Amino acid sequence: MLYTARTLKRLRLLNGMKQSHVAELMRVTQATISRWEAGVLTPSENQQQALERLFARVPSAADAAVKRLVESSSARVHLICDHSHRLLAASPRRRAEWRREMVGEPMFRYASQEIRKAERDLAELGWHDGRLAFLAVETGPNGRDDVPISAGRVLWERIPLADGAMGRLVTAIS
Repeated sequence: MLYTARTLKRLRLLNGMKQSHVAELMRVTQATISRWEAGVLTPSENQQQALERLFARVPSAADAAVKRLVESSSARVHLICDHSHRLLAASPRRRAEWRREMVGEPMFRYASQEIRKAERDLAELGWHDGRLAFLAVETGPNGRDDVPISAGRVLWERIPLADGAMGRLVTAIS
């Protein structure tokens, strides 16, 4: 299928994806996606095939249910991609803490020093190879007003997603 500029943009928006996320998945720059959508540049045949595979994925009922549960939770909870740290969903209480819309944005840049240390320790603990399914993490303040993190504890839980990626459910526990 030849993806016209209009079709590519429509499919991306229907899937709730930002240009930067499609670029990450396609291993190109965000500017390349922008040029494809503007009709200035045409994806190669291999890129067309990759786009077809990307947009052929139908969101699974399980992923949709998890997203719906997170977005309707009364707890301070959010779901990120375990690899890219992009925000996939957030509860109303969590969203109210943030001063801007974050869905689709990488969250790691807002991490406190304590969270960064916990992230560095994950491989040694067996997080990425499945030996560890959940972990309580101490957080410290990140000193930001736009996406504040306060001192406390969160629970990280690994959740498999339909596309083979892992999600991380982050729940404030204190």
